[in-house]
Amino acid sequence: MKHENAHRRLKTAEGHLRGIQRMLEEDAYCIDVIRQIQAVQAALNKISVQILEEHMNSCLITAIRGEEPEERERVLKEIIEVFETATRT
Repeated sequence: MKHENAHRRLKTAEGHLRGIQRMLEEDAYCIDVIRQIQAVQAALNKISVQILEEHMNSCLITAIRGEEPEERERVLKEIIEVFETATRT
């Protein structure tokens, strides 16, 4: 299955999100909740990097080696947009 590792990591993050919901329902200490949220965010960031790396090693390389300059530009533009979105504050 494509993205098998990412899928497994997402399932883990999903479990952590449910845990955060329970913590809120049980009025857990706020800092503990925030730490769990940060852990989920870090996990999602790792998944995003992993998928981007896979994309760059497949789709990007295919586009660069291809005959169509428009496709190369499109794929490169997508990657730039991903980085711009990730660095917005």
